[in-house]
Amino acid sequence: MTPRLLFTAPASGGGKTTVTCAILQALMDRGKEPVAFKCGPDYIDPMFHSRVIGAKSRNLDLFFLGPDGVRALLKENSRGAGLALIEGVMGYYDGIATSWQASAYDLARTTGTPAVLVADCRGRALSAAAEVAGFRDFRPDSQLRGVILNRISPMLYPRLKEEIEGYAGVKVYGYLPVMEDCALESRHLGLVTADEVADLKGKLQRLSRQAEQTIDLDGLLALAGTAPELEQTSGALPSAAEGRPRIAVARDKAFCFYYQDALALLERLGAELVEFSPLAEQTLPEGTRGLYLGGGYPEIYARELSDNRAMLAAVRGAVLSGMPTVAECGGFLYLHRTLEDVSGQVWPMAGVFPEQAWNSGKLSRFGYVTLTAEQDGLLCRAGEAIPAHEFHYWESGEPGRAFSARKPRSGRGWSCGFHTPTLYAGFPHFHFCGCPQAAARFVSACASFV
Repeated sequence: MTPRLLFTAPASGGGKTTVTCAILQALMDRGKEPVAFKCGPDYIDPMFHSRVIGAKSRNLDLFFLGPDGVRALLKENSRGAGLALIEGVMGYYDGIATSWQASAYDLARTTGTPAVLVADCRGRALSAAAEVAGFRDFRPDSQLRGVILNRISPMLYPRLKEEIEGYAGVKVYGYLPVMEDCALESRHLGLVTADEVADLKGKLQRLSRQAEQTIDLDGLLALAGTAPELEQTSGALPSAAEGRPRIAVARDKAFCFYYQDALALLERLGAELVEFSPLAEQTLPEGTRGLYLGGGYPEIYARELSDNRAMLAAVRGAVLSGMPTVAECGGFLYLHRTLEDVSGQVWPMAGVFPEQAWNSGKLSRFGYVTLTAEQDGLLCRAGEAIPAHEFHYWESGEPGRAFSARKPRSGRGWSCGFHTPTLYAGFPHFHFCGCPQAAARFVSACASFV
């Protein structure tokens, strides 16, 4: 059994990522070999965990994966780790619509993981105790077992710790003071990617040293050790394709949104994955029999992508020749005739679709959806459903009509996506571990491509 904790907060912006990264870095420095997880569909926080801190990091998403799926991936990815540390999403009880479904709380209860509340103490004192007590008592199985105070003065901390433990009955495991020099920047998709944060390694080292001084790391490790053994039911995977088809995965600063467990599943189903850069390389990898164009920031690098005409032509030729292709969100934008960049300039793209893509200035569709296929295609047959997620400010002149998208716990829906026997392209992202049959069909189509 791997010890585990879940760090959460009353709301977004309270310091979950800062505290999680500080403790991850401190544990790495101690040689504890922690593994990190992010609750929900977020791509960006795991980049912090893995690329900068060096901790293995994965996503746990109940909407995509279901209870058995998250328990299986938590157990599989935690083997050999000294600690599994899960970072929550939004507020602790914030799930789908106004429910707690697929929330950080739902993940904690599903996996039996002790939760630690990161309480932001800016502009408050005893009210923090009321907040902690309220979160503890909101659900009888809240799983809340500890508190860390964020952005609090060292002078106030001892008194507020005593009040919280007295009134709320929850142990306080330390604090982080205000550390302006360790602030993390933001952009339209949340935190900037790890490669772009100035002096991020230095910031995290300073946070780690502070955590060693003012957070009870040994106490947190002891709390993590109280987590029970994970219960899980493993489902059988589809059969692996023969021939080990090579799938080229676009991966660079413009295309960086992938779920590592989903890529691992493609390999288990028989694929050979080879990364390539649409920014820097001129041709697709030799022997490519399939394309995976994930999400990312093509709108930020639109000029560089457009200038690489050789790669645009190679991708266009591959897709139009019938090479099996999955293009999610940013990858879908790349296949348009033109793409507007963040400054409003318009640049030619691959031209698979004759439409323009532009900045709408708002999140027009956001959150979880269930995609139901209107026609047979690369990933599924008509009438079959796939769990997915949308998050984009850029829009398309024609977002597609091959799927019916429906928001859970809501009557809202729309048409989206393109789906042919050789192509999926659209704004929705999905996690192949939540639809392994679709992953198997993609790999099998690549194996058949000549």
